[in-house]
Amino acid sequence: MKSLPAGSARPRIVVVGGGWAGLSAAVSLAQHSVPPILLESGRQLGGRARALRFGLFHVDNGQHVLLGAFESVLDMLATLGVSEPSVFRRQSLRLLLIGREGRRVELRTERLPAPLHLIAGLLRSSGIPMTARLAAIRLLRAITRERPDKVADCTVADFLRERRQPREAIQALWGPYCYAALNAPPERASARLFLRAARHTFFGHRRHSDLLLPVLDLSACLPRPATDYIESRGGSVRLGARVEAIEIVDGTVTGVHVNNNVVPADHVILATPHDVSAELLRQHPSLSAQVAGIRQLSSQPIYTVYLRYTDSVTLERDMVGLLDALPQWLFDRGRLNGDRGLMAAVISGPGPHLRLTNEALIARVIEDIARCFPDWPAPIDAKLVRERRATLAAVPGVDEFRPKHSTPVKGLWLAGDYTATGYPSTLEAAVKSGMLCARWILRHTASTSETPTEMGET
Repeated sequence: MKSLPAGSARPRIVVVGGGWAGLSAAVSLAQHSVPPILLESGRQLGGRARALRFGLFHVDNGQHVLLGAFESVLDMLATLGVSEPSVFRRQSLRLLLIGREGRRVELRTERLPAPLHLIAGLLRSSGIPMTARLAAIRLLRAITRERPDKVADCTVADFLRERRQPREAIQALWGPYCYAALNAPPERASARLFLRAARHTFFGHRRHSDLLLPVLDLSACLPRPATDYIESRGGSVRLGARVEAIEIVDGTVTGVHVNNNVVPADHVILATPHDVSAELLRQHPSLSAQVAGIRQLSSQPIYTVYLRYTDSVTLERDMVGLLDALPQWLFDRGRLNGDRGLMAAVISGPGPHLRLTNEALIARVIEDIARCFPDWPAPIDAKLVRERRATLAAVPGVDEFRPKHSTPVKGLWLAGDYTATGYPSTLEAAVKSGMLCARWILRHTASTSETPTEMGET
């Protein structure tokens, strides 16, 4: 991505939304001497990846794990001058799943090129029958030969059933990965998105399957340094600025309405949640096709229960998976960032737990953890964080409705993890979408004869 030529007129660019997509778009523009105005309706940046208080602790609105394959996120942090070790603990893929009555499943990748690192890890894993390990390896070999777009977009469960994956392989490998990558159980998740994610994670470089565990709250990872970066380069970040409408004249965006005032713009990047975007777009008939598609999208929740135990309570790893329990993952915040005795139990996707009261859900989580760790004392305190719209629902056929970043309106762009990035709804998808919108605006500004179609879509 090149900066504008010297002497070029700077376009007026407004970014609507201060989540990771909007911040990444604004940073990318500021990096290339195009200072944007970023408008965020709330009083805090970060969108669905933000920090909150739990007693004396700062915690995230949901415990996140990133992958080494999240290259856009890592590139963005490098642009901001944020070193990876200062915000993430990188470790090769090493999973420990713990169940009741001492059941354990262990898997670790080996120091071999991908995907041999995972195949060798499967052969040496424990707690999985050899027949299930061999079946999983056969599937990995098949995935190398199959293009995701050529696979019928059924559910992951149907796909695994057709490939004769035994229950043990699904429970110990494919199920946990499906929850982690798509925030959904195999019975509801898209096989195509599952395969794309698996190929990106396991078949590129060995480091792509590394786990990146945050050692700081996510506000410190990107929102705070991004704000400093944008403002130090002439841009502005405005909180409490709710955009009420997009102004379009003769098929070209001219600004946005904020608090009964118009902020003029030559380009607008709409980096809001998909339902908010649909409401802003529906005022304009020329965008009816985009609105119709977006309205077919839905969201899936992630619930996180933070539990404070005595300081002596700890896991043997930074994170473990839980078998036959409501929460799929348990994180030791004491090991990650020094919050001793603090655990984060993560419940991904939909399920009957959505109908439980806060008290009943917390009690159920505590009960399940006690079955896996019977020697632990009762927790001292607990906090439930319900992120009801954490990710896009990764159901079969969802890609048909995810909008492209360009729109029929000149100068109007869409960013967010719900857009057509080709990735599941993750922080990587959000950051990538913002960077792509910025790139196309810079190209469009440098050469107005170049159309969005000519610039290409992901």
